[in-house]
Amino acid sequence: MPRSSDAQGFRLRIQQLTQRIKFRTVFEVAVVGICTLVFALNAAGIFTTLLTDKYAGQRDFVTYWSAGRQLVQRADPYDGPATLRLERSVGYSADTPPLIMRNAPPSLPIVLPLGFLGVRAASLLWSLLMVASLWLAVRMIAAMHERRMSGLDVLGFTFAPALSCLISGQMALFVLLGLVLFLRLHRTWPFLAGASLWLCALKPQLFLPFGVVLMAWIVVNRGYRILLGAASAFALSTAIACVLDPLAWVHYVRMMRAAQLETKLIPCVSTMLRLAIDPRAVWLQGLPAALGCVWALAYFRRHRRWDWIEHGSLLMLVSVAVAPYSWFMDQAVLLPALLHALYRNRSRGLVALLALLSAGIELANLRGVRLTNPVLYPWTAPVWLAWYLLANRRADREQEANPICEPLRAELQP
Repeated sequence: MPRSSDAQGFRLRIQQLTQRIKFRTVFEVAVVGICTLVFALNAAGIFTTLLTDKYAGQRDFVTYWSAGRQLVQRADPYDGPATLRLERSVGYSADTPPLIMRNAPPSLPIVLPLGFLGVRAASLLWSLLMVASLWLAVRMIAAMHERRMSGLDVLGFTFAPALSCLISGQMALFVLLGLVLFLRLHRTWPFLAGASLWLCALKPQLFLPFGVVLMAWIVVNRGYRILLGAASAFALSTAIACVLDPLAWVHYVRMMRAAQLETKLIPCVSTMLRLAIDPRAVWLQGLPAALGCVWALAYFRRHRRWDWIEHGSLLMLVSVAVAPYSWFMDQAVLLPALLHALYRNRSRGLVALLALLSAGIELANLRGVRLTNPVLYPWTAPVWLAWYLLANRRADREQEANPICEPLRAELQP
């Protein structure tokens, strides 16, 4: 009888295990199916709209094309009325104010080539460059982790902020490429790593705590070749900008004053904090970034053996979450951090959770939820941060439980 009871218990456990495996398989297939469908719809929308006659003039990209056109004509790239005339001539809505490029003058050389092309040809070129930047970035991230390309990297190519960049034509994918180049080159080619920070400076507000730690790290490690590379890139781009428009900085400052960004609803944590406490207290919008910089220095001090891939991942997530202002598309720069956590983790549930979060936002975009939506988009950066902390904690526990098998597992990863 005891043997019969043991056999029945064993069969019961086998049945329970089989049911769990079936449920997990069904769940994984459903997640893959949902994410694939949402991505396919987004990809179809991107390719279809690229072929639409006036689509190029209706996306954010038009601000870069109009700035490039102004530079070619040796005119002010930040001139509102002139920009609006150019944008309306290529299909931009007549009922909305002009989209003026808000990137500082050192970024002007990157938009200059667009001014020599028609808006559709320039839009296609810009889109191809963005796709190439995303592809190179994901490939280099995988190489830094000594991995071959795998299914996990598909999450990088289909990450919702990255797709939003492709749809709108925003610069964040170039910023992503600059960040990945720095991570890739800072040990072997420090001068080039510093020069790549020029791309990060296209959106400097995303890198405030990151930049504070970078300066501290350069001083502690005497990495002055990185500083020299960055200074050289900035000097060269600024010189080119001043040749194209000798009053570029004057025009930029005047445009930024007229823009009154403090009155705009830019859906991010800092803006929501200001609106919740006192809409007129602009200083509140910089408070999270200031606190983030203090935390970043303390975090750097705790990790004397600083690793830009490991420790820089959390630093970058915090930097974006506390940025004085940022758009949803800017979160494409978080790909190195999120892929780092994915590579470390064996939990399929956490992989599925990240995929579903990304697909859910892509679905919201498909349904026409505007990027100025104050309910959804201010909280996406904190969500990525929370997911990263959860995934990293899970990976640390696994490594503590299997300290011997962990290196072998890393070698066997596809």
